[in-house]
Amino acid sequence: MNYDFSEKEFNLFIDIQEKVSRVAESVQLDRKDPKRSRENIKQVLEQLAQTPYLQLGLQPVEGYQGQLSLMGAAEVLAAVSPSAYLSVEASTRLFGRAVNEWGDNSQKAKWLSPLLEGQLIGALALSEETLNIENDPLTTKGDRQGESVVINGAKQYVINAPIADWIAVAGFCDDAYALFLIEKETPGLTVEPAIETLGYEGTPISRIHLDNCSIPAEQIIFPPAKAEMPQTLRMWENQMLLGASLGLSKTAFESARDHAKTHRSGGKPIIAYQEVGFKLADMLTLFQTSQLLAYRTAWTAETNPKEAGELLLCAKVFCAESAETVCSEALKILGGNGYIIGNNAERAYRCAKYVQIAGTSTEIGRVKIGDAALGYRD
Repeated sequence: MNYDFSEKEFNLFIDIQEKVSRVAESVQLDRKDPKRSRENIKQVLEQLAQTPYLQLGLQPVEGYQGQLSLMGAAEVLAAVSPSAYLSVEASTRLFGRAVNEWGDNSQKAKWLSPLLEGQLIGALALSEETLNIENDPLTTKGDRQGESVVINGAKQYVINAPIADWIAVAGFCDDAYALFLIEKETPGLTVEPAIETLGYEGTPISRIHLDNCSIPAEQIIFPPAKAEMPQTLRMWENQMLLGASLGLSKTAFESARDHAKTHRSGGKPIIAYQEVGFKLADMLTLFQTSQLLAYRTAWTAETNPKEAGELLLCAKVFCAESAETVCSEALKILGGNGYIIGNNAERAYRCAKYVQIAGTSTEIGRVKIGDAALGYRD
């Protein structure tokens, strides 16, 4: 197992940081702004389209290590702007990956090509009323009527729904799992206003309703019969949240470290106080352990995907909970400065809870890890 990044990959990470930081300097990527959120994400996508970032994990890119390169790049993007990261990944690695993995050539040409060029914003709607796709079947359903399919159902917590050009809705059609690709403003599709959230305020998340929403049959993607679509989509979501956790830990640790070097108390920088040094040591240990576990998960997903399931859950639980701890300790080091809204550590702390409850929650993750340890599998 080699988790080293090449000079080419490190240069990509630097390029991503510089490009997205320039956007973040001109607009508020992490503040709720319904009038500008779509334009903000489009600016970020246009910058990322100038790099291989949007292709990583979807298509082979010469000189890069697929999922492993993606995890390193995701950490950088999520540190610069947690909200932009979540929107970009929901569009690219959820909506885009579904089209890439399961769509036919004409569907890839219609949706994947503009998405990888940064010209299309996608969303993927999976969770329904209970959020528990493990035990509750999907109720969203499409019924064929001639050359069209009429869809009824509801989804909640759909990332990008208010700003998406297209929404891929998970459900059933012809007694099989299906993804219905629905263009914005299609009659019968209702997207509610973005909900108020504790963190990720710059990421529009909302509920959608489908009431006799009619689409052409060619806008349906049928995963292979052997594919457990909801579980696969949740796995991709967990991978996305793993990168988010690393980014939150990174920005919180660096904020605390830099503050400790420059802020003075009692006539000396606070880094000179042993207690501060101990906190930074614990934070760095959690951060670097999270990195190693996340990188190993990405490497395994690329080289031996059949063995990646339980490892991903272990990484999701550890990295998500470590992120909250690192962010909390950062606020202690920052003191009053950390309690002021707008600083990186405060923003990361509010976002950290989301990565624990989204995707496979840490509680359900522990149950599944325990089952795997006992030899029980789905």
